[in-house]
Amino acid sequence: MALPMRTSLKRLHRFIHTFCSPNRPLCSATCSGTKEPPSGGRVFSGIQPTGVPHLGNYLGALENWVALQNQYPSVLYSIVDLHSITQPQDPAQLRSNILDMAASLLACGIDPERAILFQQSQVSEHAELSWILGCLTSMPRLRHLPQWKMKSKLKNEGSVGLYTYPVLQAADILLYKSTHVPVGEDQVQHLELAQDLARIFNKRYGDLFPEPGALLSSTRKVKSLRDPSAKMSKSDPQTMATITITDSPDDIALKLRRAVTDFTSEVTFDPETRPGVSNLVTIHAAMETISVEEAVSRARGMDTGVYKKLVAEVVIQRLTPIREEIRRLREDRAHLEEVLARGTRRARELAAPVLMEVRQRVGFC
Repeated sequence: MALPMRTSLKRLHRFIHTFCSPNRPLCSATCSGTKEPPSGGRVFSGIQPTGVPHLGNYLGALENWVALQNQYPSVLYSIVDLHSITQPQDPAQLRSNILDMAASLLACGIDPERAILFQQSQVSEHAELSWILGCLTSMPRLRHLPQWKMKSKLKNEGSVGLYTYPVLQAADILLYKSTHVPVGEDQVQHLELAQDLARIFNKRYGDLFPEPGALLSSTRKVKSLRDPSAKMSKSDPQTMATITITDSPDDIALKLRRAVTDFTSEVTFDPETRPGVSNLVTIHAAMETISVEEAVSRARGMDTGVYKKLVAEVVIQRLTPIREEIRRLREDRAHLEEVLARGTRRARELAAPVLMEVRQRVGFC
């Protein structure tokens, strides 16, 4: 059945769910063409709803997400709650975390008019494409990926969900025919799996998916304030190790005052021999949007104690409006739910035709 060119995406969405519901057989007549990414490419990325983001999340990913809204014509950001349940979750807390993450993303500058912001689990096409791609993925390929090796070792064994986590990541990306994915260096191998699966599917069933390219962040990784050899992390048991974007000015000042440095008072940037001081310089430079060299220059004549106060002032100044906006948004739960619902509708309008095409090529319809 051919749809008129002027048919709205909303009508297409209703059409798909009328004729492609789980209780109705699919046929080739409903498996029509898919919407191609616009000229200039399509960006996809996701973040788990594990509470309010920390400073490392903000500088390593979210700040870049905001910039990408102005650089690409089509951008999708997903709160990936399907990924989050590879670890045990309290259902009530998970629901709260999803809205907290939505509030955090909006407060950091994600604009739902320029980017599609949505909840992954509400777009069921992610799970179905993940199963199909999983059937094209070998077990040895997954065993060597860092996510499985690291987390399964910590737990002595891991769940099937944790094992196949990278396949779901690949489905997230390919479902929207994404051309670009912002990633950190530690995620490059997972993106390579998405590229491999695009090639495998295309070779077996005909060209459909573009091979997504990596957009590596230029921001250096923010380290733990208590152990500068490790990344800043929400799961760090030391409360002084991590700055969250909702920390009060007093908390930020205290955490930075207690940040691990060394016995040399001069401020220099040498990550190998002076990781603690170098971490402060990285934070200062990133939060004030200056080069590392400029940050070191501004610290000339200061000892590390005085420099920590300067860094705290810069961080507080940058995070205060974000913290206040998160507080305001949290009080309007209905608005957050509507933003996610609207984003989910827009995401499904892109995802459903792609999955229909996949179904047809695989032989399901």
